[in-house]
Amino acid sequence: MKARPVDNPPNPWASTAVEYLDEIPPARLEVWEDHSRSIIASNDSPDVCFSWSVNPYRGCLHACAYCYARPTHQYLDFGAGTDFETRLVVKPQAPELLREAFERPSWKGETVVFSGVTDCYQPLEASLRLTRQCLEVCAEYRNPVGIVTKGVLIERDLDVLQRLAGQTRLFVSISLPFHNEELARAMEPLVATPKRRLATIRKLTEAGIDVAVSVAPIIPGLNDEDIARVLTSAREAGATRAHYTLLRLPGPVQAVFEERLRAKLPLRADRVLHRIRETRGGELTDSRFKHRMRGEGLYAQTIHQLFATAARKVGMRASSITEAAPDTFRRPARPSTSPQLSLF
Repeated sequence: MKARPVDNPPNPWASTAVEYLDEIPPARLEVWEDHSRSIIASNDSPDVCFSWSVNPYRGCLHACAYCYARPTHQYLDFGAGTDFETRLVVKPQAPELLREAFERPSWKGETVVFSGVTDCYQPLEASLRLTRQCLEVCAEYRNPVGIVTKGVLIERDLDVLQRLAGQTRLFVSISLPFHNEELARAMEPLVATPKRRLATIRKLTEAGIDVAVSVAPIIPGLNDEDIARVLTSAREAGATRAHYTLLRLPGPVQAVFEERLRAKLPLRADRVLHRIRETRGGELTDSRFKHRMRGEGLYAQTIHQLFATAARKVGMRASSITEAAPDTFRRPARPSTSPQLSLF
């Protein structure tokens, strides 16, 4: 990957800002450690269909222009632009912290989702293996698991996934918003191609894993034309369930997305931005609960109908992490540490 110049929208949480008066330096990969004392995050948003998530990583090398998680990097005094893509934060104690959480009497074995923020199978996982180790902990405790990812590295962990699927409920959703490779490369430059992700769906389903496809986000005027092809191809690869969300551009994501759109797809940019506004009451974003994931207006309704019709045609059913998980959670027996009596 050719290094890009440092480019971040203003950070409202930072007390200082850097302005380069001469040559702008390249954004190079940096890995920082987060030694937080907990790993399971709780969620009470009515728009998100799970309550607990594990995020071994913050920031994401996939560099998707539309990523809703970009603003979270600003809380670390980093930027939401190139910093989010190159200044990555890892939680090296994630597996140990997860085991500690499962040992607490308050934990009741609810579904844990990887990841609620940034991709748990981004490239760093190939060497750090934090997600794999966390999944092994889940398998040890037979705790229900949900996984949402674009990363084809998930194939490496088929053995753990099969173990989980045989013990408890496993929900796997592969994110595939584009069928057109050119559009995908423009918006998500360091993600595997759509064709390669379809191969991942096929490999997982052939191994007995129940897989959904996440057509997310749908970008009005850009990849809504791909919906039917994505669902058809995913169904042919073995996926049986599907879901989608509409593009949302919270805070600095709007600036990052528009800059990338105009740089990579200049002839389509104005039309796409106009279509987005049609689904957001004339604005580029809408933060209201119950609206931000689906939008409103005629164009948003058209997208919903198109998705529902295409899914029904290929035999896809709606997918949800909120489906009741079986009561499988068990704390493994530990060897006794009490002293042993001996006659000798």
